[in-house]
Amino acid sequence: MGLGIGLVGLPNVGKSTTFNALTKAQNAESANYPFCTIEPNKAVVPVPDKRLDELAKIVNPQRIQYSTIDFVDIAGLVKGASKGEGLGNKFLSNIKETEVILQIVRCFDDENITHVEGSVDPVRDIEIIETELLLADIESLEKRIANLQRKAKGSDKNAKAQLEVAQELLKHLENEQPASTFENDSDAFKTLIKELRLLTAKEIIYGANVDEDSLAEDNEYVKALKEYAAKRNREVIKLCAKIEEEMVGFDEEEKQEMLESLGVKESGLDQIIKKGFDKLGLMSYFTAGVKEVRSWTIKKGTTAPKAAAVIHNDFEKGFIRAEVISYEDFIKYGGEAGAKEAGKMRLEGKDYIVQDGDVMHFRFNV
Repeated sequence: MGLGIGLVGLPNVGKSTTFNALTKAQNAESANYPFCTIEPNKAVVPVPDKRLDELAKIVNPQRIQYSTIDFVDIAGLVKGASKGEGLGNKFLSNIKETEVILQIVRCFDDENITHVEGSVDPVRDIEIIETELLLADIESLEKRIANLQRKAKGSDKNAKAQLEVAQELLKHLENEQPASTFENDSDAFKTLIKELRLLTAKEIIYGANVDEDSLAEDNEYVKALKEYAAKRNREVIKLCAKIEEEMVGFDEEEKQEMLESLGVKESGLDQIIKKGFDKLGLMSYFTAGVKEVRSWTIKKGTTAPKAAAVIHNDFEKGFIRAEVISYEDFIKYGGEAGAKEAGKMRLEGKDYIVQDGDVMHFRFNV
């Protein structure tokens, strides 16, 4: 699916290190100087899902295939980026192509790692980034308003409606409020958001990059960040990018031992991947056969025929019905045969809305 999460932040906050760990490949250069990332690095990342492992214990497939999402490592923004400072608008346009923003924020002291602003202050860093996103949106909107004003002079009713909304939205942005807090459900507003891909309309997750000692217990930087995020109804996920990168070559058992020794239950990156998947409005259904146990990615609210099309377009064209077993029942009754015997397999038609974790088999005729 062409949906992505963009990693943004000031230079030297740990974005590329985080990206290296996310992708399990050292293909994003990490260096102790600003702008070591110039072209955005893109990677397809598997979504951790222990349900697939449990299904595989029953089915014994030849392989397991997880759902995936795209992550994009975007070069460090600096104050003035919207006016071309640093590497400027190029990066803002890269962010525009993603659907969710993961803002990596430095929450640790280390005199050996320079900070572009000269000191560590996560709230200040966030405000620098989000001000640049806001200024970029204002510029985009001003250009659209000028265009709409020309069209509205004629008889274009859609242009007039859009112009009115655009002018209201511009005032909202100029009051330093993001587009995500602009309350308007009109078609004109939806069209503006879709066409302009406004940066401040996107979902934001804060990734608090901490040192080892602050994984188990929040340091003062993290506390300040969480307080700031709570006021804006945003989530903070804590991680130590350095440790995550070190665990790249670990198997699951070694990884769990490392996490437990640090006083945490789950990898910060695993949390970020799963939360990002959810913020993108995605979920998974499963197919379970001897060749493969597989997770298929769909948008929440997808009907059975549309879900079938993810496997093959012909499945949607010739859709007859779907055989559905909930994940819980599949596990409880030891697989398809046991679930059938217990009366837990359902036959669903074209209007069925697929649920997260459904184990499905499609009947079709082409």
